[in-house]
Formats: sequence, structure tokens, C-alpha cells
Amino acid sequence: MQATVASFSPESRIGTVLLDDGAELPFGAPAFDASGLRLLRSGQRVAIRVRDGVVVALNLATLPLDGPR
Repeated sequence: MQATVASFSPESRIGTVLLDDGAELPFGAPAFDASGLRLLRSGQRVAIRVRDGVVVALNLATLPLDGPR
């Protein structure tokens, strides 16, 4: 599934993404840390994996998606 970064805090490494239907989902530091990324910017497209309404893995849409399944 893909989404767009809505917000990201580099200090806490948490943020939110917007699904294409407008729904906003949070992601925590573990999902960001597992991506191997150093920074996200608002508007970036990301591939995400969701469990119980929370993003558990994410990466840039053009890169492989690793992390918890």
C-alpha cells in the first residue's frame, strides 16, 4: 500500500501519513528506524505496511519494503 507523508518529527522520529482516501495513520519510531532512512519530508510518497490501524513498516515508494509483517 502507498501513502503520502503528512508530518514527521526528526527529533522523535514519529509522524503521520495520508492514505489516498484521505485517512491519516500514525507511525512510530520503530517503523521509521527499521526503514534505514535518515529523514522524511511532507509530500513524499512511501510504501507502508499497516497493522491494527498503525503503520508498522515504511520506506520510500521506490525502495523495497522491509520490517515487521
